[in-house]
Formats: sequence, C-alpha cells, structure tokens
Amino acid sequence: MSIAIINIGELVTNRPGLGEGPLGLLADAALVIDGGVIAWVGPSSAVPAADESYDAGGRAVLPGFVDSHAHLVFAGERAAEFAARMSGRPYAAGGIRTTVARTRAATDDDLRANLRRLVAEMARQGTTTVECKSGYGLSVAEEERAVRIAAEVADEVTFLGAHVVPSEYGDDPQGYTRLVSTEMLAACAPHARWIDVFCEKGAFDADQAREILRAGVDAGLLPRLHANQLHAGPGVRLAVEMDAASADHCTFLTDDDVDALAGSRTVATLLPGVEFSTRQPYPDARRLLDAGATVALATDCNPGSCYSSSMAFCIAVAVRDMRMTPAEAVWSATAGGAAALRRTDVGYLDVGARADVHVLDAPSHIHLAYRPGVPQTAAVWKAGARTV
Repeated sequence: MSIAIINIGELVTNRPGLGEGPLGLLADAALVIDGGVIAWVGPSSAVPAADESYDAGGRAVLPGFVDSHAHLVFAGERAAEFAARMSGRPYAAGGIRTTVARTRAATDDDLRANLRRLVAEMARQGTTTVECKSGYGLSVAEEERAVRIAAEVADEVTFLGAHVVPSEYGDDPQGYTRLVSTEMLAACAPHARWIDVFCEKGAFDADQAREILRAGVDAGLLPRLHANQLHAGPGVRLAVEMDAASADHCTFLTDDDVDALAGSRTVATLLPGVEFSTRQPYPDARRLLDAGATVALATDCNPGSCYSSSMAFCIAVAVRDMRMTPAEAVWSATAGGAAALRRTDVGYLDVGARADVHVLDAPSHIHLAYRPGVPQTAAVWKAGARTV
C-alpha cells in the first residue's frame, strides 16, 4: 500500500543537494511512501500515482525526531528532588540511587507499562526513533531485566550498568567495575547494541570507564559515553579515544575537548532539558558547531535530571539558550540524532530512507522554536505506518 503526502508547504529533507540550504528545503513538495520507505520526493505537480493520498494542506513536513539519549526503564518519580533543586539544592549524581530502589521493587509489568507510556508520549510529539538505556537496576538480574524489557519497545538499546556505583558496592567501586565488565555484561549484551558509562565525579573515573567500554567492545557492543556533564574531565577525550558514537552532555568543555570532537567521528549530543531542569550552565553549541563538531540534540528523558520527552522543547531551548539557529537545531534533532546512533536509514527524507515522517501543524520548521510549548504535531508515520 503506497501513500502520497501532497501539498507540503515546506519539506525538510536534510539533503542539501536535494533542496535549499543545509536542511535541503523544498517548497510545494510531495513524497511517496511505499513498503515502509520513501519511494519518491519532488514537486507536488509531478507526484506519481499512489494507493492513497494525504493532503498536508501547506504544512511543513520533516523527518521524525531521532531521540538518541533516554532512560525510560524505571519506576517512580522524583518531583520532590526537582522542587528542592529549584529551591537551591545543587544536582548530584547520587540521586540516581533513589530510582534504583524503586525500580528494583517494581514488577516487569510495571516497568513495561511505564516504558510503553513514555514511548507513546514521544510518538505523539513526532519522535520516531528512540534510544533507551538501562542503569536503574545496577545488579546482574536487574540490568538484564531492564535491557530485555527495553528491547521489546525501543529502536536502540544501551546497556548502562555503569550509571553509578550501587550502595552495596559503596566501599568497593573497583569490584563493581569488574562485575559490570564481566558477569553483568555477559547477561545484558544479547539484548543491547550499545554500552555506556557515566564518566563523572561521583560515578566512574576514566580508567574504570575505559575498562568497561573495552569489555563491551570485546563483547560486540558499540561505545557511547556520558561525558563532562558536571565538571570538565576526561570523558570527552576518552569517548574520542574509543571512537564512541557519541559523547553525551558536553556541558563543561576545554579547548582540547572541542578540538578532539571536531577531529573525530564522535557526535557531541547535547541535552538542554537537563540544564533547564537542573539550573546548570547550558552547553555552548555555537562553539562546537563553529569548530566543526557534529552536534545532536536529545531529551535525556529520565525521572531525575530531566523528566521531559519533548524534542520540540529541546529545539526551542537550544535556539534560545545555546545559540543554535532553528535550522541547526532541527538538523541536530533529526540527522544529528541519527549520526549519534550511526544510523543511515533515519533522520532524512529522500528515496530509500525509512519512512519516518512528521507533519507539523505549522508552515515552517522555524515554528518549533518560534512557538515553544505549543503542540504542533499534525500527523506521524513510522516505517510507513501512521501512528498519529
């Protein structure tokens, strides 16, 4: 069953050679979906016949958002912690242990229901590719459960046993590092594509992170890293050393960090919802972009440091507070996220791409930043199936 989406006022292809500017914009455009992929892109006046048609009514159409960083397998919430931060208490990594206790006490069905609720919430806002991490179990059985449940729903699954050191290993962080690198990794690797470490004061140092990432690579997983969120440190340079797909947060960067990212394949994934929710300084996206680094935007949806699933919100904050242009922010939330996941089938709209299509209830992609907080999703297709 093929479908033609016609009368598109502005089509964001993310293919500069296909249209104008870095977003490859086409006006008065159309596209055809067939077999779950994009089969044709061009002017509305030349659209080929299809089994069905959808009239976009002059609205903007862009690729589905690619949210490359989220923590969605958890139980409970931490609203009181958020209120305390807004009253002046600083954010620290240790709050994760509160969610660990609640997640361990939850049933599989509880975790599964919450995960599905959040992924559906993302879909209603135009997100069509979701990465999901473990990290709220922190034992062999609990981490295996988390990645197994994540794999039922998420497009990309990341093993994050090295989120923080659990309380039972408080006096033996190296022992926990060994556990993550051996027994826990062996249990979780069959359900995941990625391995991640929170490389930060209060979590894991560079040597521990390197040990865990190398073990993951040896087990067939691909590396990514939480890096430089709370302090300047070794995380970004370790990510580049390991050829990690992404260094996530990148809030506190030295000139050497920026140069390392710009000269590598590692994407700088920025998570502005975290800074909004913790009152930390925002990452300097302009500095990274001007240096030539590849930048992605993601939500980091989680119950502690950012309980938002809205990529549109992240775009608006990135434009307002991180000195990105609307075009740069939209690219980073689509094609940038795809790069952070090393995906070549999503994040753009051209022949052969997975048919992940987001119709805005707006005439231009600029409205995502221009009208913050306003629901603007009119329709969504994921792999050719309409979901909204």
